[in-house]
Amino acid sequence: MKLKRLRRPRAPWTLRRRLVLAVVGLLALVSISIGLVSVAILRASLLDGLDTQLSSASDRSQAALDGRRGADDGTAGLFTPTAEMILNGPAQPPGTLALVFDGATISSGYSTVSGTIAELSTHQKEILARAMQPSRAVSIDLGGTVGDYRIMANINRSGVLYLVGLPLSGVNGTAAQLAIIISVVSLAGIIVVAVLAMWIVRLALRPLQRVTETAARVAELPLDRGEVSLVERVPAADTDPRTEVGRVGSALNRMLDHVDVALETRHASERKVRQFVADASHELRTPLASIRGYSELTRRTGQDLPPDALHSLGRIESESIRMTGLVEDLLLLARLDEGRELELGPVDLTSLLVDVVSDAHAAGRDRVLGLELPDEPVQVVADAARLHQVFANLLANARIHTPPEASVEVELSLAGDRAVVTVTDDGPGIPENLRETLFERFARGDTSRFRGTGSTGLGLAIVDAVVTAHHGEVSVDSHPGRTCFRVAVPLG
Repeated sequence: MKLKRLRRPRAPWTLRRRLVLAVVGLLALVSISIGLVSVAILRASLLDGLDTQLSSASDRSQAALDGRRGADDGTAGLFTPTAEMILNGPAQPPGTLALVFDGATISSGYSTVSGTIAELSTHQKEILARAMQPSRAVSIDLGGTVGDYRIMANINRSGVLYLVGLPLSGVNGTAAQLAIIISVVSLAGIIVVAVLAMWIVRLALRPLQRVTETAARVAELPLDRGEVSLVERVPAADTDPRTEVGRVGSALNRMLDHVDVALETRHASERKVRQFVADASHELRTPLASIRGYSELTRRTGQDLPPDALHSLGRIESESIRMTGLVEDLLLLARLDEGRELELGPVDLTSLLVDVVSDAHAAGRDRVLGLELPDEPVQVVADAARLHQVFANLLANARIHTPPEASVEVELSLAGDRAVVTVTDDGPGIPENLRETLFERFARGDTSRFRGTGSTGLGLAIVDAVVTAHHGEVSVDSHPGRTCFRVAVPLG
Protein backbone atom coordinates (compact mmCIF):
# COMPACT_ATOMS: atom_id res chain seq x y z
CA MET A 1 0.00 0.00 0.00
CA LYS A 2 1.53 3.27 -1.10
CA LEU A 3 1.30 6.27 1.17
CA LYS A 4 0.65 9.58 -0.46
CA ARG A 5 3.14 12.27 0.38
CA LEU A 6 1.58 15.12 2.24
CA ARG A 7 2.15 18.36 0.44
CA ARG A 8 3.11 21.31 2.54
CA PRO A 9 0.57 24.11 2.22
CA ARG A 10 1.79 26.83 -0.08
CA ALA A 11 2.57 30.08 1.65
CA PRO A 12 0.01 32.79 0.79
CA TRP A 13 1.13 35.64 -1.41
CA THR A 14 1.67 39.00 0.22
CA LEU A 15 -0.35 42.03 -0.84
CA ARG A 16 2.82 43.59 -2.28
CA ARG A 17 3.49 40.57 -4.47
CA ARG A 18 -0.11 40.37 -5.66
CA LEU A 19 -0.17 44.05 -6.62
CA VAL A 20 3.14 43.87 -8.49
CA LEU A 21 2.16 40.69 -10.32
CA ALA A 22 -1.24 42.16 -11.21
CA VAL A 23 0.37 45.27 -12.72
CA VAL A 24 3.01 43.26 -14.58
CA GLY A 25 0.43 40.73 -15.77
CA LEU A 26 -1.89 43.42 -17.13
CA LEU A 27 1.02 45.15 -18.86
CA ALA A 28 2.15 41.84 -20.40
CA LEU A 29 -1.40 41.12 -21.60
CA VAL A 30 -1.73 44.57 -23.16
CA SER A 31 1.73 44.31 -24.77
CA ILE A 32 0.93 40.89 -26.26
CA SER A 33 -2.40 42.14 -27.59
CA ILE A 34 -0.83 45.25 -29.13
CA GLY A 35 1.97 43.15 -30.65
CA LEU A 36 -0.40 40.61 -32.18
CA VAL A 37 -2.68 43.31 -33.61
CA SER A 38 0.27 45.31 -34.96
CA VAL A 39 1.86 42.28 -36.64
CA ALA A 40 -1.51 41.23 -38.08
CA ILE A 41 -2.21 44.73 -39.49
CA LEU A 42 1.29 45.02 -40.93
CA ARG A 43 1.07 41.57 -42.52
CA ALA A 44 -2.33 42.37 -44.02
CA SER A 45 -0.96 45.63 -45.43
CA LEU A 46 2.10 43.91 -46.88
CA LEU A 47 -0.11 41.19 -48.38
CA ASP A 48 -2.26 43.85 -50.06
CA GLY A 49 0.87 45.38 -51.58
CA LEU A 50 2.13 41.95 -52.65
CA ASP A 51 -1.25 41.15 -54.21
CA THR A 52 -1.01 44.37 -56.24
CA GLN A 53 2.45 43.33 -57.41
CA LEU A 54 1.13 39.86 -58.16
CA SER A 55 -1.72 41.29 -60.25
CA SER A 56 0.76 43.40 -62.23
CA ALA A 57 3.02 40.36 -62.73
CA SER A 58 0.00 38.39 -63.97
CA ASP A 59 -0.84 41.14 -66.47
CA ARG A 60 2.77 41.20 -67.67
CA SER A 61 2.72 37.42 -67.99
CA GLN A 62 -0.40 37.56 -70.17
CA ALA A 63 1.20 40.25 -72.33
CA ALA A 64 4.35 38.16 -72.66
CA LEU A 65 2.36 35.10 -73.78
CA ASP A 66 0.28 37.12 -76.25
CA GLY A 67 3.34 38.92 -77.58
CA ARG A 68 5.23 35.69 -78.25
CA ARG A 69 2.19 34.28 -80.03
CA GLY A 70 1.96 37.40 -82.24
CA ALA A 71 5.66 37.12 -83.07
CA ASP A 72 5.23 33.56 -84.34
CA ASP A 73 5.49 32.80 -88.06
CA GLY A 74 1.72 32.40 -88.35
CA THR A 75 1.57 28.70 -87.82
CA ALA A 76 -0.71 28.61 -84.75
CA GLY A 77 -0.37 24.91 -84.17
CA LEU A 78 3.35 25.19 -83.67
CA PHE A 79 3.07 27.76 -80.83
CA THR A 80 3.78 26.25 -77.39
CA PRO A 81 3.49 28.63 -74.37
CA THR A 82 6.00 27.90 -71.58
CA ALA A 83 6.85 29.16 -68.12
CA GLU A 84 10.16 30.50 -69.42
CA MET A 85 8.22 33.01 -71.52
CA ILE A 86 6.68 34.43 -68.37
CA LEU A 87 9.86 34.35 -66.31
CA ASN A 88 11.91 35.96 -69.07
CA GLY A 89 9.30 38.64 -69.62
CA PRO A 90 10.02 42.30 -68.89
CA ALA A 91 10.13 43.60 -65.27
CA GLN A 92 9.63 40.20 -63.63
CA PRO A 93 11.36 40.34 -60.19
CA PRO A 94 13.71 37.58 -58.96
CA GLY A 95 11.87 34.74 -57.23
CA THR A 96 8.87 34.91 -59.58
CA LEU A 97 7.16 31.56 -60.02
CA ALA A 98 5.30 30.52 -63.18
CA LEU A 99 3.29 27.49 -64.23
CA VAL A 100 1.56 27.05 -67.62
CA PHE A 101 -1.05 24.43 -68.51
CA ASP A 102 -1.24 23.52 -72.20
CA GLY A 103 -3.37 20.47 -72.54
CA ALA A 104 -1.62 17.62 -70.74
CA THR A 105 1.71 19.41 -70.75
CA ILE A 106 2.71 21.45 -67.68
CA SER A 107 5.58 23.89 -67.88
CA SER A 108 6.81 25.34 -64.57
CA GLY A 109 9.75 27.04 -62.90
CA TYR A 110 10.87 29.95 -60.76
CA SER A 111 13.66 32.46 -61.17
CA THR A 112 16.49 32.43 -58.67
CA VAL A 113 18.48 35.37 -57.34
CA SER A 114 21.28 34.61 -59.79
CA GLY A 115 18.87 34.93 -62.74
CA THR A 116 18.61 31.24 -63.62
CA ILE A 117 15.34 29.32 -63.87
CA ALA A 118 14.82 26.32 -61.59
CA GLU A 119 12.29 23.57 -62.23
CA LEU A 120 9.58 22.67 -59.70
CA SER A 121 9.22 19.14 -58.46
CA THR A 122 6.22 16.97 -59.28
CA HIS A 123 4.95 17.23 -55.69
CA GLN A 124 5.18 21.01 -55.79
CA LYS A 125 3.28 21.05 -59.12
CA GLU A 126 0.54 18.95 -57.54
CA ILE A 127 0.31 21.35 -54.60
CA LEU A 128 -0.02 24.30 -57.00
CA ALA A 129 -2.65 22.50 -59.07
CA ARG A 130 -4.79 21.79 -56.00
CA ALA A 131 -4.47 25.26 -54.49
CA MET A 132 -4.86 27.67 -57.42
CA GLN A 133 -8.08 29.61 -57.84
CA PRO A 134 -8.65 31.68 -61.02
CA SER A 135 -8.26 35.46 -60.57
CA ARG A 136 -7.78 35.09 -56.80
CA ALA A 137 -4.56 35.37 -54.80
CA VAL A 138 -3.89 32.62 -52.27
CA SER A 139 -0.95 31.75 -50.02
CA ILE A 140 0.71 28.37 -50.23
CA ASP A 141 3.70 26.56 -48.75
CA LEU A 142 5.75 24.65 -51.32
CA GLY A 143 8.31 23.45 -48.76
CA GLY A 144 12.00 22.80 -49.32
CA THR A 145 14.08 25.68 -50.57
CA VAL A 146 11.13 27.26 -52.38
CA GLY A 147 9.15 28.17 -49.26
CA ASP A 148 5.96 30.23 -49.04
CA TYR A 149 4.43 31.86 -52.10
CA ARG A 150 1.48 34.06 -52.99
CA ILE A 151 -0.03 32.73 -56.25
CA MET A 152 -2.71 33.82 -58.71
CA ALA A 153 -4.09 31.84 -61.68
CA ASN A 154 -5.46 33.39 -64.91
CA ILE A 155 -6.39 32.52 -68.52
CA ASN A 156 -5.08 34.58 -71.39
CA ARG A 157 -7.00 35.52 -74.54
CA SER A 158 -5.80 32.35 -76.29
CA GLY A 159 -7.33 30.13 -73.57
CA VAL A 160 -4.00 29.18 -71.97
CA LEU A 161 -4.21 28.64 -68.16
CA TYR A 162 -1.19 30.04 -66.40
CA LEU A 163 -0.18 30.74 -62.80
CA VAL A 164 2.11 33.39 -61.42
CA GLY A 165 3.51 33.58 -57.87
CA LEU A 166 5.66 35.89 -55.80
CA PRO A 167 7.60 34.83 -52.69
CA LEU A 168 6.20 35.61 -49.22
CA SER A 169 9.67 35.75 -47.68
CA GLY A 170 9.66 39.54 -47.67
CA VAL A 171 6.25 39.74 -45.99
CA ASN A 172 7.09 37.04 -43.46
CA GLY A 173 10.50 38.51 -42.73
CA THR A 174 9.13 42.00 -42.15
CA ALA A 175 6.33 40.69 -39.92
CA ALA A 176 8.78 38.52 -37.96
CA GLN A 177 11.16 41.44 -37.54
CA LEU A 178 8.34 43.61 -36.20
CA ALA A 179 7.28 40.80 -33.82
CA ILE A 180 10.85 40.51 -32.51
CA ILE A 181 11.13 44.28 -32.03
CA ILE A 182 7.79 44.43 -30.20
CA SER A 183 8.76 41.43 -28.04
CA VAL A 184 12.12 42.93 -27.04
CA VAL A 185 10.67 46.36 -26.37
CA SER A 186 7.73 44.85 -24.43
CA LEU A 187 10.03 42.64 -22.34
CA ALA A 188 12.26 45.60 -21.51
CA GLY A 189 9.18 47.67 -20.66
CA ILE A 190 7.77 44.89 -18.44
CA ILE A 191 11.06 44.65 -16.53
CA VAL A 192 11.20 48.42 -16.05
CA VAL A 193 7.54 48.55 -15.00
CA ALA A 194 8.05 45.61 -12.61
CA VAL A 195 10.94 47.40 -10.88
CA LEU A 196 9.00 50.66 -10.73
CA ALA A 197 5.88 48.86 -9.51
CA MET A 198 7.82 47.18 -6.70
CA TRP A 199 9.26 50.53 -5.63
CA ILE A 200 5.90 52.35 -5.88
CA VAL A 201 3.99 49.58 -4.06
CA ARG A 202 6.63 49.41 -1.32
CA LEU A 203 6.41 53.19 -0.95
CA ALA A 204 2.60 53.09 -0.94
CA LEU A 205 2.47 50.30 1.67
CA ARG A 206 4.86 51.96 4.12
CA PRO A 207 1.95 53.39 6.17
CA LEU A 208 0.44 49.91 6.37
CA GLN A 209 3.83 48.55 7.45
CA ARG A 210 3.99 51.11 10.24
CA VAL A 211 0.47 50.17 11.36
CA THR A 212 1.52 46.49 11.38
CA GLU A 213 4.64 47.25 13.41
CA THR A 214 2.55 49.15 15.97
CA ALA A 215 0.14 46.21 16.29
CA ALA A 216 3.08 43.79 16.63
CA ARG A 217 4.64 45.85 19.44
CA VAL A 218 1.33 45.92 21.29
CA ALA A 219 0.93 42.16 20.82
CA GLU A 220 4.27 41.59 22.57
CA LEU A 221 3.24 43.46 25.71
CA PRO A 222 2.27 41.40 28.79
CA LEU A 223 -1.39 42.39 29.03
CA ASP A 224 -2.58 39.54 31.22
CA ARG A 225 -1.39 40.81 34.59
CA GLY A 226 -0.11 43.81 36.47
CA GLU A 227 -0.25 47.44 35.50
CA VAL A 228 -0.07 47.93 31.76
CA SER A 229 0.28 51.28 30.02
CA LEU A 230 -0.47 51.20 26.31
CA VAL A 231 1.61 54.09 24.99
CA GLU A 232 1.97 52.58 21.52
CA ARG A 233 -0.15 54.33 18.90
CA VAL A 234 -0.20 54.58 15.12
CA PRO A 235 1.47 57.86 14.02
CA ALA A 236 -0.94 60.67 13.20
CA ALA A 237 0.31 60.76 9.60
CA ASP A 238 -1.05 57.23 9.11
CA THR A 239 -4.53 57.91 10.48
CA ASP A 240 -5.94 60.08 7.69
CA PRO A 241 -9.56 58.91 7.26
CA ARG A 242 -9.45 59.85 3.58
CA THR A 243 -7.21 56.85 2.81
CA GLU A 244 -7.78 53.14 3.31
CA VAL A 245 -4.65 52.68 5.43
CA GLY A 246 -5.52 55.80 7.39
CA ARG A 247 -8.91 54.36 8.30
CA VAL A 248 -7.22 51.15 9.49
CA GLY A 249 -4.72 53.14 11.57
CA SER A 250 -7.45 55.32 13.05
CA ALA A 251 -9.55 52.27 13.95
CA LEU A 252 -6.51 50.61 15.57
CA ASN A 253 -5.82 53.72 17.65
CA ARG A 254 -9.43 53.84 18.84
CA MET A 255 -9.27 50.15 19.75
CA LEU A 256 -6.02 50.71 21.68
CA ASP A 257 -7.65 53.60 23.56
CA HIS A 258 -10.53 51.34 24.59
CA VAL A 259 -8.16 48.54 25.57
CA ASP A 260 -6.02 50.96 27.58
CA VAL A 261 -9.06 52.20 29.50
CA ALA A 262 -10.21 48.60 30.09
CA LEU A 263 -6.76 47.58 31.36
CA GLU A 264 -6.58 50.56 33.69
CA THR A 265 -10.04 49.73 35.02
CA ARG A 266 -9.08 46.09 35.48
CA HIS A 267 -5.86 46.98 37.25
CA ALA A 268 -7.65 49.42 39.55
CA SER A 269 -10.22 46.76 40.39
CA GLU A 270 -7.51 44.16 41.05
CA ARG A 271 -5.62 46.64 43.21
CA LYS A 272 -8.73 47.31 45.26
CA VAL A 273 -9.37 43.58 45.68
CA ARG A 274 -5.76 42.92 46.70
CA GLN A 275 -5.84 45.84 49.10
CA PHE A 276 -9.10 44.57 50.57
CA VAL A 277 -7.70 41.05 50.98
CA ALA A 278 -4.52 42.40 52.58
CA ASP A 279 -6.42 44.70 54.93
CA ALA A 280 -8.97 42.03 55.84
CA SER A 281 -6.25 39.43 56.42
CA HIS A 282 -4.28 41.85 58.54
CA GLU A 283 -7.33 42.78 60.62
CA LEU A 284 -8.40 39.15 61.06
CA ARG A 285 -5.07 38.13 62.55
CA THR A 286 -5.76 39.83 65.90
CA PRO A 287 -9.26 38.40 66.61
CA LEU A 288 -8.13 34.95 65.47
CA ALA A 289 -5.17 35.12 67.82
CA SER A 290 -7.54 36.17 70.61
CA ILE A 291 -9.94 33.31 69.90
CA ARG A 292 -7.09 30.85 69.89
CA GLY A 293 -5.61 32.28 73.08
CA TYR A 294 -8.85 32.34 75.05
CA SER A 295 -9.79 28.81 73.96
CA GLU A 296 -6.36 27.51 74.93
CA LEU A 297 -6.45 29.42 78.22
CA THR A 298 -9.87 28.06 79.10
CA ARG A 299 -8.79 24.52 78.28
CA ARG A 300 -5.69 24.80 80.46
CA THR A 301 -7.27 26.39 83.56
CA GLY A 302 -7.70 22.97 85.10
CA GLN A 303 -11.36 23.53 85.87
CA ASP A 304 -13.64 20.55 85.56
CA LEU A 305 -15.47 20.98 82.28
CA PRO A 306 -17.90 18.63 80.63
CA PRO A 307 -16.40 16.45 77.90
CA ASP A 308 -18.54 18.17 75.27
CA ALA A 309 -17.20 21.57 76.31
CA LEU A 310 -13.61 20.34 76.20
CA HIS A 311 -14.19 18.90 72.73
CA SER A 312 -15.77 22.15 71.55
CA LEU A 313 -12.85 24.18 72.90
CA GLY A 314 -10.41 21.86 71.11
CA ARG A 315 -12.29 22.27 67.86
CA ILE A 316 -12.40 26.04 68.28
CA GLU A 317 -8.66 26.09 68.87
CA SER A 318 -7.87 23.84 65.88
CA GLU A 319 -10.16 25.77 63.53
CA SER A 320 -8.68 29.08 64.69
CA ILE A 321 -5.22 27.69 63.90
CA ARG A 322 -6.43 26.58 60.47
CA MET A 323 -8.10 29.92 59.80
CA THR A 324 -4.98 31.78 60.95
CA GLY A 325 -2.94 29.82 58.40
CA LEU A 326 -5.47 30.68 55.69
CA VAL A 327 -5.35 34.36 56.60
CA GLU A 328 -1.54 34.33 56.59
CA ASP A 329 -1.54 32.71 53.15
CA LEU A 330 -3.98 35.28 51.77
CA LEU A 331 -1.92 38.11 53.21
CA LEU A 332 1.26 36.67 51.68
CA LEU A 333 -0.37 36.35 48.23
CA ALA A 334 -1.70 39.91 48.42
CA ARG A 335 1.75 41.24 49.30
CA LEU A 336 3.41 39.19 46.56
CA ASP A 337 0.93 40.63 44.07
CA GLU A 338 2.08 44.07 45.16
CA GLY A 339 5.71 43.09 44.59
CA ARG A 340 6.61 43.08 48.28
CA GLU A 341 7.46 40.47 50.92
CA LEU A 342 10.79 39.35 49.43
CA GLU A 343 14.10 39.80 51.25
CA LEU A 344 16.76 38.68 48.80
CA GLY A 345 20.12 37.39 49.89
CA PRO A 346 22.56 34.50 49.42
CA VAL A 347 20.85 31.18 50.13
CA ASP A 348 22.50 27.76 50.37
CA LEU A 349 19.87 25.76 48.55
CA THR A 350 21.47 22.47 49.57
CA SER A 351 21.14 23.17 53.30
CA LEU A 352 17.66 24.57 52.83
CA LEU A 353 16.45 21.36 51.16
CA VAL A 354 18.00 19.26 53.94
CA ASP A 355 16.00 21.28 56.50
CA VAL A 356 12.79 21.05 54.46
CA VAL A 357 13.05 17.29 54.03
CA SER A 358 13.87 16.88 57.74
CA ASP A 359 10.76 18.87 58.70
CA ALA A 360 8.64 16.84 56.29
CA HIS A 361 10.00 13.61 57.75
CA ALA A 362 9.07 14.80 61.23
CA ALA A 363 5.54 15.59 60.03
CA GLY A 364 5.10 12.14 58.48
CA ARG A 365 7.44 9.57 59.98
CA ASP A 366 5.93 6.68 58.07
CA ARG A 367 6.55 8.40 54.74
CA VAL A 368 9.53 7.31 52.60
CA LEU A 369 11.43 10.48 51.69
CA GLY A 370 14.51 10.58 49.47
CA LEU A 371 16.95 13.44 48.88
CA GLU A 372 19.54 13.60 46.11
CA LEU A 373 22.01 16.50 46.16
CA PRO A 374 25.00 17.46 43.99
CA ASP A 375 28.54 17.09 45.30
CA GLU A 376 29.04 20.84 45.65
CA PRO A 377 26.69 23.26 47.48
CA VAL A 378 24.36 25.31 45.28
CA GLN A 379 24.05 29.00 46.07
CA VAL A 380 21.18 31.20 44.86
CA VAL A 381 20.11 34.79 45.52
CA ALA A 382 16.62 34.50 46.96
CA ASP A 383 14.39 34.89 49.98
CA ALA A 384 15.29 31.92 52.18
CA ALA A 385 12.02 31.91 54.14
CA ARG A 386 9.87 32.01 51.02
CA LEU A 387 11.86 29.30 49.23
CA HIS A 388 11.56 27.17 52.35
CA GLN A 389 7.80 27.70 52.18
CA VAL A 390 7.75 26.69 48.49
CA PHE A 391 9.38 23.31 49.03
CA ALA A 392 7.51 22.74 52.30
CA ASN A 393 4.23 23.29 50.45
CA LEU A 394 5.24 20.86 47.69
CA LEU A 395 6.14 18.15 50.22
CA ALA A 396 2.97 18.82 52.20
CA ASN A 397 0.98 18.55 48.98
CA ALA A 398 2.59 15.16 48.26
CA ARG A 399 1.98 13.99 51.83
CA ILE A 400 -1.69 15.05 51.88
CA HIS A 401 -2.76 13.89 48.42
CA THR A 402 -0.94 10.54 48.15
CA PRO A 403 -1.46 7.32 50.12
CA PRO A 404 0.89 6.64 53.09
CA GLU A 405 2.82 3.96 51.22
CA ALA A 406 3.75 6.37 48.40
CA SER A 407 7.37 7.52 48.36
CA VAL A 408 8.61 11.06 47.64
CA GLU A 409 11.96 11.93 46.04
CA VAL A 410 13.55 15.41 46.17
CA GLU A 411 16.41 16.14 43.75
CA LEU A 412 18.60 19.23 43.26
CA SER A 413 20.52 19.80 40.03
CA LEU A 414 21.92 22.56 37.83
CA ALA A 415 20.64 23.47 34.34
CA GLY A 416 22.68 26.29 32.84
CA ASP A 417 22.24 29.42 34.96
CA ARG A 418 19.38 27.92 36.98
CA ALA A 419 19.03 25.65 39.96
CA VAL A 420 16.37 22.99 39.41
CA VAL A 421 14.55 21.23 42.26
CA THR A 422 12.18 18.35 41.48
CA VAL A 423 9.71 16.81 43.91
CA THR A 424 8.53 13.44 42.58
CA ASP A 425 6.06 10.98 44.11
CA ASP A 426 4.69 7.65 42.93
CA GLY A 427 1.11 8.38 43.98
CA PRO A 428 -2.08 8.14 41.92
CA GLY A 429 -1.34 11.31 39.93
CA ILE A 430 -3.27 14.54 39.42
CA PRO A 431 -6.68 14.36 37.70
CA GLU A 432 -6.53 15.64 34.15
CA ASN A 433 -9.35 18.13 34.70
CA LEU A 434 -7.34 19.75 37.53
CA ARG A 435 -4.00 20.21 35.77
CA GLU A 436 -4.98 23.39 33.92
CA THR A 437 -6.01 25.19 37.14
CA LEU A 438 -3.59 23.51 39.52
CA PHE A 439 -1.69 26.70 40.44
CA GLU A 440 -4.75 28.90 40.72
CA ARG A 441 -6.02 30.07 44.10
CA PHE A 442 -8.48 27.80 45.89
CA ALA A 443 -8.01 25.17 43.18
CA ARG A 444 -9.20 21.80 44.47
CA GLY A 445 -10.09 18.45 43.05
CA ASP A 446 -13.14 16.38 43.90
CA THR A 447 -14.40 17.72 47.22
CA SER A 448 -15.35 14.23 48.38
CA ARG A 449 -11.80 13.06 47.70
CA PHE A 450 -10.03 15.94 49.40
CA ARG A 451 -12.50 16.62 52.19
CA GLY A 452 -10.79 16.37 55.55
CA THR A 453 -7.26 16.72 54.17
CA GLY A 454 -6.82 20.23 55.57
CA SER A 455 -6.06 21.65 52.12
CA THR A 456 -7.06 25.29 51.63
CA GLY A 457 -6.29 25.35 47.91
CA LEU A 458 -3.62 28.06 48.39
CA GLY A 459 -0.47 25.98 48.80
CA LEU A 460 0.38 25.61 45.11
CA ALA A 461 -0.81 29.16 44.40
CA ILE A 462 1.80 30.37 46.91
CA VAL A 463 4.41 28.15 45.23
CA ASP A 464 3.66 29.71 41.85
CA ALA A 465 3.58 33.28 43.22
CA VAL A 466 6.86 32.95 45.15
CA VAL A 467 8.73 31.26 42.28
CA THR A 468 7.43 33.86 39.81
CA ALA A 469 8.55 36.65 42.18
CA HIS A 470 12.04 35.09 42.03
CA HIS A 471 11.89 35.19 38.19
CA GLY A 472 11.74 31.40 38.14
CA GLU A 473 9.42 28.80 36.69
CA VAL A 474 7.31 26.01 38.17
CA SER A 475 5.74 23.19 36.18
CA VAL A 476 4.20 19.78 36.76
CA ASP A 477 4.20 16.51 34.85
CA SER A 478 1.74 13.95 36.13
CA HIS A 479 0.30 10.60 35.15
CA PRO A 480 -0.91 7.62 37.21
CA GLY A 481 2.03 6.33 39.23
CA ARG A 482 4.23 9.42 38.91
CA THR A 483 3.86 13.14 39.61
CA CYS A 484 6.82 15.49 39.28
CA PHE A 485 6.86 19.18 40.27
CA ARG A 486 9.81 21.07 38.79
CA VAL A 487 10.99 24.40 40.26
CA ALA A 488 13.73 26.37 38.47
CA VAL A 489 15.19 29.57 39.99
CA PRO A 490 18.07 31.73 38.74
CA LEU A 491 21.44 31.24 40.41
CA GLY A 492 22.28 34.95 40.54
